[in-house]
Amino acid sequence: MKGTRSHTAALRTAMLLFFATAFASRCARVMTPEGGPKDTLPPVIVSLTPDNFSTNFNEKRIIIEFDEYVQIKDQQKEFFTSPQMKKKPTISLRGRGIMVQIKDTLLENQTYALDFGSAIRDNNEGNPLHGMRYVFSTGEAVDSMTCTGYTADAYRADSVDKTFIYFYYADSLPVTPEYDSTIFNRKPDAIARAQSNGIFIAQNLKPVKYRAIAVKDTNDNQMYDPGTDMVGFIDSMINPAELPDYYMWYDSIRRYVTAEPQLYFRMFTDKAFRRHTLQMSERPARNRAMLYFGAENPDIKSIRFDSIADENFIIDYRNRGRDTVALWFAGTELPDTIRGEITFIRHDSINNLVEATEPLRLTWRFVETKEQQREREKNERAREKAEAAGEEWVEPKQPNPFGMKIEQRGDINPLRTVDITFDYPIQSIDSAAVVLNRIEGSEPVESVPVRFERDTSDILKWHMKVDWQPATKYALTLPEGVFTDIAGQQNDSLSVNYTTHDPDKFGKVTVRLSGGRNGASYIVQLLNGAGRLTEERRGLRGDDVETFEYVQTGEIKLRIIEDMNHNGEWDSGNLVEMRQPERSEMYSADEQETFQIKANWESDIDIDLDALFAPVTMHSLQEMLDAREVVRLKKYLEDESKRRKDKDKDHNHSSGGFGMPSLGSGGLSNFGNMF
Repeated sequence: MKGTRSHTAALRTAMLLFFATAFASRCARVMTPEGGPKDTLPPVIVSLTPDNFSTNFNEKRIIIEFDEYVQIKDQQKEFFTSPQMKKKPTISLRGRGIMVQIKDTLLENQTYALDFGSAIRDNNEGNPLHGMRYVFSTGEAVDSMTCTGYTADAYRADSVDKTFIYFYYADSLPVTPEYDSTIFNRKPDAIARAQSNGIFIAQNLKPVKYRAIAVKDTNDNQMYDPGTDMVGFIDSMINPAELPDYYMWYDSIRRYVTAEPQLYFRMFTDKAFRRHTLQMSERPARNRAMLYFGAENPDIKSIRFDSIADENFIIDYRNRGRDTVALWFAGTELPDTIRGEITFIRHDSINNLVEATEPLRLTWRFVETKEQQREREKNERAREKAEAAGEEWVEPKQPNPFGMKIEQRGDINPLRTVDITFDYPIQSIDSAAVVLNRIEGSEPVESVPVRFERDTSDILKWHMKVDWQPATKYALTLPEGVFTDIAGQQNDSLSVNYTTHDPDKFGKVTVRLSGGRNGASYIVQLLNGAGRLTEERRGLRGDDVETFEYVQTGEIKLRIIEDMNHNGEWDSGNLVEMRQPERSEMYSADEQETFQIKANWESDIDIDLDALFAPVTMHSLQEMLDAREVVRLKKYLEDESKRRKDKDKDHNHSSGGFGMPSLGSGGLSNFGNMF
């Protein structure tokens, strides 16, 4: 810990010296020469009326003056009050400043904060003034307690930015060990917001117990929309006066104050409040209809149609977790309107789940596209011309409506299948007609057997399984009519050449697990450098060894999920039931979460599950954030050093343009010396 913290501190010191030098250079100038560097400094507050941190406040207008003309940007998204006011204050421009008009009746003995976020910017370059905050009290004193925290995506194990943190007085809330509806029944007593790194500093709190809930406001309405907004909560009550001390510093790159987190919110999307209703039905194609429900995993008891037998349509629940159901109709002669009914479990008007039956009316009609119209008119003219000349006219062959997608990239992993996705469910496959030859030179030398297997979760996907040999060429031929779908359509002939991967050009990663929680299984996910999932292994235990072969060279990451219910996937949480999501952690070693994979190289990774999934403390959380900060600052310093060297080549003298932005008298000035 000491090594990590001292390393980070050294980098921060380097950053401060770097910016302080540039700031001193800029301040030494009496005026900026014409054609000089672009202004990168935000506006500076020069006066406030009434003063910040005023007590016994009873004003209706607040005037804030700056050293330059300003603009107001994204007011709805950036500006908020703590606590929320029934009528939100209005902000308008006034000379070289702004005027805030308070529309609400203020509570007695209440500390209020007006947080402007990044809404205030200079008029010319749009440089934002981060951290601008105006505080006042309608009583004799301003509440001055603070606490810090970190909001992270519980699945991706990465920060969630611009999250609102709601604080509720715990002594005024009912005790609800099994059902917590606080966020729906109460307005928060104080509000904070996280910065882009997921860190928040909650200010002007009381030394009392709070219940804390974090919300990612997706649509900027400053409200919690269940099922849409991410949410997180602290299991126990928190009192800012009882939390451990924390270290705070100024982030010179992002230009705001940040701190060590005392609280840790694991954010997730709670879908428990989505209503089970049939919201819409449509029939976009003759043989396909879609049913859209209000919540995922609809419980359908039966579907019946007047003119179609049960065996002539398929109910396709799509993938697990979806709120959409597809209906596939067999045959080539279908009525334009299909009538029937659906029986399913739905929410009634008082939010109870009941079995209900609703009618279905699925209408389809052919709508000619402009391209089809032009082609039809062209054929009609050609037919009329041929008939006028006494010649026989043959209608051109129409494009085959059969649709399929097959891997045609050439290089394939010999340990995997070739996947084929169809537009419609497949009714039959003539696998004996498929030809797959192994190629040596340019000639086929061996016929290789092929078998097809339908995907267990996607009715439109099939897997072509072959006993591939590595570093080998193959030629695949799919003759016309191999596949027949439920609409009676068949494929055109298709030829594809494949070359299986050469293992010497790829890496191999062996993961050895140890430890682990009793009753849990684990999912190991292999991600590329960009964080995209490439492969995963499920149902693992604490003594398993898994090998990932044919791993692409470059950067990889490893995500481990603690699967408590053994369903092979990460499960979200539930706010009202106070159930946290399953834990998902990124594996790191030597302060690195990213690992380099080389060709023909074997990498062994030992993962101690007990250490990885140990209880999160302020100490362990800060260690992780420090490690990420070291990597970020290193990269920034390298990029900035290169930028300066390139700039020095183009100029004979050093230019300014850097400086420490002023927090103004409203920006965390009550914290004193930040460094």
